[in-house]
Amino acid sequence: MIKILEYIWIVLVTLTIFAYLLGYLKIITTALVAVLLFTTFIKGALVSDYFMGLKDVGVKYRLIPIIWLTVIMVLIAVAYYLPV
Repeated sequence: MIKILEYIWIVLVTLTIFAYLLGYLKIITTALVAVLLFTTFIKGALVSDYFMGLKDVGVKYRLIPIIWLTVIMVLIAVAYYLPV
């Protein structure tokens, strides 16, 4: 289990550094915003499954944070892609 958590932690750090570098270098396009939202969703799902311990519980308890993440990501995407 420790090995899996270490790999998950490395993936989380890598995705965070990727998002940071895109923001720091100001390389933002509409396609990259979708990629960033997707990576944020993946990071949230990994944290809820492995670090919150929801990997081994019933499906209904695992769906709560996934549905919440989906709603938040969709709202952010709608707010970003709506014409001003």
